[in-house]
Amino acid sequence: MLLAGKKGLVLNVTNKSSIGWSIALAARDHGATVGVGGQNERMMGNVNSLLESQENMHPFMIDFGDDDAFPAFVDQVKSQFGTLDFLVHSAAFAPSEAMTNPFLQTKREDFKVALDVSCYSLVKLCQALEPVFADGASIMTLSYLGSQRAMRSYNVMGVAKAALESAARYLAYDLGPRGIRVNVLSPGPMNTVAARGVKGLTGMIQHVAEQALLPNAAVQSDVGGAAVFLMSDLSKAITGELIYVDAGYNVVAL
Repeated sequence: MLLAGKKGLVLNVTNKSSIGWSIALAARDHGATVGVGGQNERMMGNVNSLLESQENMHPFMIDFGDDDAFPAFVDQVKSQFGTLDFLVHSAAFAPSEAMTNPFLQTKREDFKVALDVSCYSLVKLCQALEPVFADGASIMTLSYLGSQRAMRSYNVMGVAKAALESAARYLAYDLGPRGIRVNVLSPGPMNTVAARGVKGLTGMIQHVAEQALLPNAAVQSDVGGAAVFLMSDLSKAITGELIYVDAGYNVVAL
């Protein structure tokens, strides 16, 4: 198994359709011990339900927007895991108005919320957990093609994801001397709770399935497989990269 003996976190997970949940399952199935995070007490109910009867998986709660919550969270990680071999950042949010209205109409407060939750949360996690990361650890986050192209209905989230990809490169620069890798996975559109905030999601999924280079559209478990590779020692020379998991759609032109 590729991850035997490794320990890490997937933060945060909403329900069984979450890409983060597929990643957590894939990591566990390859031998890792996995901490699965929820945003608050309400979301922890979903996390605890998912973890019922699951071996080598443990619940963690962390509100990315509450700086005061991080010391206790880090202490819990140290107590349960000692050190971390991997971290998966799976968090994105923008107010619905900022997703449905034209980007030109984005309000300052909505812009701040989208950038804080979707980008700065990764920076804050890495700040807080930097002393806990083992040398050679792997960090990854999740983006979408709307960071690179203007896409209808993606709006401020596209800008937030572009910032997230840039932040990952700068984190890779700062953490590289310890052998810690930071990469970005960019899946195609998938039917998740977060993606349902994008108007026309069903049509997007169908379009990508029809136009991608491979005959089968990528699904959550495909992202899990790519994440396991990035967590494993097979990818120890890969950092600062944006890796698409979309059946080749991102290279298609007209």
